[in-house]
Amino acid sequence: MRRYIHLTREMDISIQNLTALAHDWTAVYDAVRWIQLIMAILSIAGSGSIIAYAAFQNLIKTTEIRPLFYLSITDLLLGVSWLIGAILYREPFHSQNIACYNLQSIGQVFYVSSFFYTINYTWVLYTGLKEKYSRKLSGYSALYSEQAYRINKIAAVLSSVVPVLLIAPVFYVGNSAECYWNFTQPYKCLLMHTGDLNPPTGYNESNTTSCHVLHYYSTGVFLLAFLFTLVGIVVLMAKACSLYKRVVNSSGFLGDQQWANITVLERRVFLYPLAFFFCWGPAILLAVMKIFNPRGQENLYVALYILQALTSASQGLLNCVVYGWTQQMFHFMKTSTRRDMDTQTPLLRSQKKSYATLHTASSS
Repeated sequence: MRRYIHLTREMDISIQNLTALAHDWTAVYDAVRWIQLIMAILSIAGSGSIIAYAAFQNLIKTTEIRPLFYLSITDLLLGVSWLIGAILYREPFHSQNIACYNLQSIGQVFYVSSFFYTINYTWVLYTGLKEKYSRKLSGYSALYSEQAYRINKIAAVLSSVVPVLLIAPVFYVGNSAECYWNFTQPYKCLLMHTGDLNPPTGYNESNTTSCHVLHYYSTGVFLLAFLFTLVGIVVLMAKACSLYKRVVNSSGFLGDQQWANITVLERRVFLYPLAFFFCWGPAILLAVMKIFNPRGQENLYVALYILQALTSASQGLLNCVVYGWTQQMFHFMKTSTRRDMDTQTPLLRSQKKSYATLHTASSS
């Protein structure tokens, strides 16, 4: 009984240490460090499984798999950044402040890039359906297919280049103005845990102003990229669902499989944005609160920090489940060419290629 009371008191003290820290957030960051470490490892494993499977099964060059492969690579790099930050937390080494500042900036490049690759994945799904609809109306168009391929290729390249261009000022101006002085605080290398900007005594006033502007700039890039991606996913998935209905209606044949695909697409309209918001919702809310109410309720800040480490660091794991394994996309791509045409009716035989493509797109 005494032992039980002793353990209960220890738990109460631990909870108080996490939720009642007016000046010392060390216990919070310790907890966040371990959560981030575990979730980063799971995220790396999840995204790595997609990359390995696509590579070994020779699916990387397929239109349906390529954007998911790119997204998985970005998630893998982001997970590695999370992992490095958790490992280096509270580990003293030479020039740690500079290293941690640049690690934060690199991490921001990766998660903004992951935003763009997420919407690129949805864009490829939509354009694939649009191309099939155009073929059914006007026959095969090599010009349209070539244009779609070029647009998708440009979008994939921009998904990597634009984040680098957006975060380049954070690297250049931040290192020139020595904005890494803020990384002497306990959070150090933990990504997305920048805290308040408190320059040391005697620090150059012009550099302080530059660092504050840079801080708000990087936060603004994060918020705008999130909003752009969330709205884009919702719009594209809604258009894809509407377009698929037009495709199957134009064929004059609505079987059980087509109705099932419509149902799947309608669910994806809600699932994809919901999964994206689940990953980044706490981080977005925390960023907004730190801008408009930096001295707000401490208990709420602690809860958001914990949730942020739990959800944001798990993006690679969640994406591999939502966009990959649960959709049975890989299995379909591998077995679709092995189906026996002789067992189908003339109507289904003539529509097989179109239905197969639509099934792949809707399953993705």
